[in-house]
Amino acid sequence: MIDATTEPLPTLPPRSRDGHKGDYGRVLVIGGSRGMAGAPAMTGLATLRSGAGLVTVATPASTQPIVATFSPCFMTLPLIEDDYGIADYANIMDLVGAREQFDVWAIGPGLGQGDGVTELVAQLYREIPRPMVIDADALNALAAALKRNPQALAKPAGPRVLTPHPGEFARLTGAKPGSATAERVEAVAKFCERDPSGQLTVILKGHESIVCDGKRYAVNSTGNPGMATGGTGDCLTGIIAGLLGQQLCPWDAARLGMHLHGLAGDLAAKQLGEVSMIASDLLDYLSDAFKAR
Repeated sequence: MIDATTEPLPTLPPRSRDGHKGDYGRVLVIGGSRGMAGAPAMTGLATLRSGAGLVTVATPASTQPIVATFSPCFMTLPLIEDDYGIADYANIMDLVGAREQFDVWAIGPGLGQGDGVTELVAQLYREIPRPMVIDADALNALAAALKRNPQALAKPAGPRVLTPHPGEFARLTGAKPGSATAERVEAVAKFCERDPSGQLTVILKGHESIVCDGKRYAVNSTGNPGMATGGTGDCLTGIIAGLLGQQLCPWDAARLGMHLHGLAGDLAAKQLGEVSMIASDLLDYLSDAFKAR
């Protein structure tokens, strides 16, 4: 059994008076599909609210105009699609070719499912050397890739943060993680062993979420049942991506991101109540969470 960390929560360093947007991370969010334009937009907004300097949302061409209407503060990039969703090979060539243009990648919100998505996610996982946050449909794509090749997670090109809920975790591993804290920690630690290079950090979401990198773990204490609503996971993906863009290591970004995500939810619940909360409320209270932290 690995040990719980005794480290205090990390903090972001003060910003330099002569800092510029390039100092705080260029983040690429890849997500969206027909009927799911809101998911990558939420991630993009959360990334910006968490301090990233520049955010680009790559989304299928059919959803790009819709995603762009959510905010003028992030840029958009069209992905090639066909009748079955995102086309894999053309997008893989374009995105792998752009791997040096972005400091952090966040993949999955609203991305859809299918062979094209599976191939796209699996290859980006293997080939992009930058820190990457993987959530939602990208986790389902990794689960499909693991069925084809059990070593699919063994050689990532860079640090990876996975953020599954228990159902997604079960699809990745073939087994439910259990309900007791010790059971969940053991399950996540064992899963981290699939990457012998030690570049994998996992957040198992839920009540008292577990953050683990295979060597240590932390249990998050913030959050409430009002956050059990669509879109809150997309916000978490963006928060972690924004922190990675400011050069926190994956372990620190995962721990601090999980704490801030839950704290924003707690602040929102205090004002709005748990029943009426929606995911965009987290964005409204995220700045207060940073200040309270």
